Amino acid sequence: MHASIRDTEIYFDIDGAGLVPDGERMRERPVLFAIHGGPGGDHSSYKPALTALTDRAQIVYHDLRGQGRSARGPVETYTLDQNVEDMDALRHYLGFEQIVPFGGSYGGMVALAYAIRYPQRVSRLIVFATASDFRFIERARQIIAERGTPEQQAAAAPLWEGAFESEEQLQRYYELLGPLYSRTYDADAARKSRSRSIRSPEALNMGFGGFLRTFNLTDQLHRITAPTLVIGARHDWICPPECSEVIARHIPHADLRIFEHSGHSIMADETQAFFDVVRGFLAYPSLQVPR
Repeated sequence: MHASIRDTEIYFDIDGAGLVPDGERMRERPVLFAIHGGPGGDHSSYKPALTALTDRAQIVYHDLRGQGRSARGPVETYTLDQNVEDMDALRHYLGFEQIVPFGGSYGGMVALAYAIRYPQRVSRLIVFATASDFRFIERARQIIAERGTPEQQAAAAPLWEGAFESEEQLQRYYELLGPLYSRTYDADAARKSRSRSIRSPEALNMGFGGFLRTFNLTDQLHRITAPTLVIGARHDWICPPECSEVIARHIPHADLRIFEHSGHSIMADETQAFFDVVRGFLAYPSLQVPR
């Protein structure tokens, strides 16, 4: 499905019921907006895993502008600010008063920015394997210099400059760096996942070659008012756990969980534990998540 909003068309898909029977009444479930990573990825990375949450929430998947199955357009519009405004326009288009932004990696950056700009529209916030300012880039460069093979370091070189020339080159990057992203890397499963995805090197280049070099949300995180779950991974090379610690420290009432046996791909490395924490957070009624 496509929504014509603002100056573009955004692809979206919806999974799960919004209203469910609860005794003598119908109960409304929270609406989880799944925001994919990248920039340059698409929502397919969340399927079918997020189906596990449809007993707790209605899930709205969407592809960011210029990415996945959403419309292409002027590359200079592929920015964090545009992603935030598109998301709020999609929320309004679908008729939701409040949503639960759910984002990992770059999707987490969009989720944080949205919660800062539209706190009244956020009932809860879930971010994982992400960062709140540009400093993550230099730290990631240090880590890959320490952990990466020469071949992996060479494949990552275009990332830092925003210089990927084709989707094939970007796919090759993910193939070579897969073992750094996931502690349980399965080459065959990863190949199938990549085959299902639509990558946008233009969007990735716009991010790492442009706005991600200067973006800084850290000093604004205190404006987030919703209960927030922050999940980091001990072995994450591109958004290392200290990034999650910074986020949790600056958001009032944030609950921080560091997964000790995961890389950047937490949902793949510790699947059951990840969904147990998220499902508990969605079900818990107060500001604080039970420990």
